[in-house]
Amino acid sequence: MTNLEKYNQAFIDSLEVKESELEGLAYKVVSTWDSVGQMSLIAALEEAFDIEFMPDDIMALNSYEAGKQILENNYDIKF
Repeated sequence: MTNLEKYNQAFIDSLEVKESELEGLAYKVVSTWDSVGQMSLIAALEEAFDIEFMPDDIMALNSYEAGKQILENNYDIKF
């Protein structure tokens, strides 16, 4: 499984969205991406990439695109 596939699957499983909904997805745009959904998503991403998010990164992960940038810039995960 590629990094992009792992990333997408974390969103799909945690937020109960379809892959077609990922582009442009942002915090609180869908009802499942609330504070509980955020923590579920963080846990899924940490498990998928064997990392531990820093608190500032958790707060900054507020969209599908922002998450990719955070992982690339701060955790050396390439997509």
